[in-house]
Amino acid sequence: MTGRTMTVQVLTDLRLGTLQAAVSDWTTMHRKLETLATGGTGGGAGDPAGTSAEALRTKANAADWKGLNATVSRDFVTKTAAEFRDVAGEAKSVLGIMKDAHTSFTRHKADLATAIAELGKQGIYINGKGDALAPTPSPGAAGVGKDGKPNELPGVTQAELDEAARRIGKIVAEAAETDRIAARALRALAKDKYDFTGDGPGGLKEADDRQGKADADRWAQKIKEGNVKDWSLDELAAYNETLKQQRDNPGFTERFTTTLGAEGTLQFWRDLAAPPGGAVEGDRAKLLEGVQGNLSMSLANATQSDSPAMDTWKREMIAAGDKPFPIHGLPMGPNGFQVMGSLLGKGKFDEGFLHDYGKAVLEYERDFPGEPKSAWRDSTSLSYPPKDQPNDPVAGYLEALGHNPEASVEFFNDSTKVDGKEIDNWDYLVAKGDEARKWPEGDDGKPLGHAAMGHALESAAIGVPYDSDTTPPKHSVQSADLVNRLVGEYGKNPDRLDGSPLNASLGNITAEYMRDVQDGLSEKSIRTYGSNADLESLAEDNSLRNFLGAVGKDPDAYGAIVTSQQAVTTELVNDATHQRAQLGASLQAEVNNSVAPGSLITGIMADSRTQAVYDEKIASDAEFNKGIETADAWVGRAIETGLSRFPVAGDAAGWVIEDIRAAVLENYTRDSSAEAQTERGRFLSVQGAGSASAVHDATYTAAREAGLSHVQAEATAVNASEQSKTSYDQGLRKQ
Repeated sequence: MTGRTMTVQVLTDLRLGTLQAAVSDWTTMHRKLETLATGGTGGGAGDPAGTSAEALRTKANAADWKGLNATVSRDFVTKTAAEFRDVAGEAKSVLGIMKDAHTSFTRHKADLATAIAELGKQGIYINGKGDALAPTPSPGAAGVGKDGKPNELPGVTQAELDEAARRIGKIVAEAAETDRIAARALRALAKDKYDFTGDGPGGLKEADDRQGKADADRWAQKIKEGNVKDWSLDELAAYNETLKQQRDNPGFTERFTTTLGAEGTLQFWRDLAAPPGGAVEGDRAKLLEGVQGNLSMSLANATQSDSPAMDTWKREMIAAGDKPFPIHGLPMGPNGFQVMGSLLGKGKFDEGFLHDYGKAVLEYERDFPGEPKSAWRDSTSLSYPPKDQPNDPVAGYLEALGHNPEASVEFFNDSTKVDGKEIDNWDYLVAKGDEARKWPEGDDGKPLGHAAMGHALESAAIGVPYDSDTTPPKHSVQSADLVNRLVGEYGKNPDRLDGSPLNASLGNITAEYMRDVQDGLSEKSIRTYGSNADLESLAEDNSLRNFLGAVGKDPDAYGAIVTSQQAVTTELVNDATHQRAQLGASLQAEVNNSVAPGSLITGIMADSRTQAVYDEKIASDAEFNKGIETADAWVGRAIETGLSRFPVAGDAAGWVIEDIRAAVLENYTRDSSAEAQTERGRFLSVQGAGSASAVHDATYTAAREAGLSHVQAEATAVNASEQSKTSYDQGLRKQ
């Protein structure tokens, strides 16, 4: 409706008063036209006996016409009455669309204004293009420290800027979607200046549904014409744009999916993704990457429907799993499981479909004579960007579980039976044993597909899609039990995590369950976010320690763990100091017990970092520093899911989060320049001092806020920092 690309500036400048005036005018117009058509007022059937087109039609039909009047005149009056009804109906459609557009744009503008105001309080500026910018402080604004050097102002992190841009981008995208649907609907109503339609959409929702079905019919027909491999770049770009616009519209996704049918869907992607000669390159490959993701999300959306047509599609998709889909004219090709496996990577597929599909994939693989690499020996490249790897549909399926936590946690508690032999999915995919899957391996000998399995485990454990920034629900019994099994499995076999792609996901799981981890290592009981993973017994046999040590050698996992640890430890200290009236003389002991497990974890992490950098040379200090920088979102997440007395609303929450982030960056980031490279012992010593310093500052701040005097707070903080040093040393391996 704006006629321009939607931006922050366009949405901000949008004059809703003008749109509201148009709604008012069309309300009047519709009422008058309805009166002319039916004798009513736009709100009912009207009075056909009054002066209206409907009244004339009634009288014409009742009249005793003779000769030509019996046909010509009666037909003329009847057609004229119908035209008046169509005019009134079209006016009603225009009114409905404009009213819905006004309501939606009002909401979009309000959401944008709120977001900009809230981000402004965090020191983030949003420009007219939607870019998130950090302010540039004036020289000297930070002041000078005791050492004569300029102090550092707490800054806005890149992660915060990225998240702000995503938040604003989502609002603008929703406004653009409203604009697109409304404009297309109004253009359709006005396309014929000499004819009117009385069956237009009643509002934006119906318009969206109709537009989706029209697009589905158009593209399904084009696909059925064949030769999709010969589509031009412009045709491919147009198809991708349609998918991008309609991928969350059931009107499009279900119609498109069921019109193609299960086998038609598979053959289409097989022909488009891997034409004769194999995977394509260049601009076409970039477009196909977008098509693959958008088509995956479209199919996922369609599976949420339980209509008879979609139920049939789901059954036929599973049935087509063992059918080959060759290039036309050739006898062999990837089977249905392999083709569909490449289309499961995006979107949330229906839980029931994933359950049935996953069982079918594993049963096929287990029943196939030979190892999985034999079952999936066809190497047709169906994913973009192309990878020189086996086409393993189990990995694709696990990626789908990574976006459906409910299906994922169910899957890892389920089993498959082949020839009367039942094996738990956990034992087949995760555990180490005679029944375990022999994963296809890459050139480095490492199992392929473990990153996808990590995503599935992550969603099952945390309760939200692995790549979501949504605050997770409280941990369920099933999710907490899965974490216990993970720690036990890999804690007893830590060598299985050496260089594993699983580590990044396991680091995120550990960060999410930091309270459970600290509870397992602590002498005091620590409340957890929902069900407790009960890690105490695994701490006693060193499985928990081994697990942390193995995972911590990955820079991203390290960053997530130390950041979450700092947030939870700060929270626990804050809890303890605010209970000083009840604790009395035992306050210091409670504070020390609060800092001990976090400091122990810091020692384990420091030791893992030195192993990775010095001993195994599998990562650099720069990579670990980067891991810390990109993990700062865990601070906010830990506070959001916290159980403490933190002032977690408004500006106060921002300061708490910023203080913790600053402490992590100051005490765990290391200068990785050539001049700063020192021996292992020196690094571990500096890291221990940094950990103790972070504990001191957190304790002093919490004690002062709880009402202790400067002298009391300082004494408490010094004592806590000494406990931190002791616990940190306990986390180091004995040399």
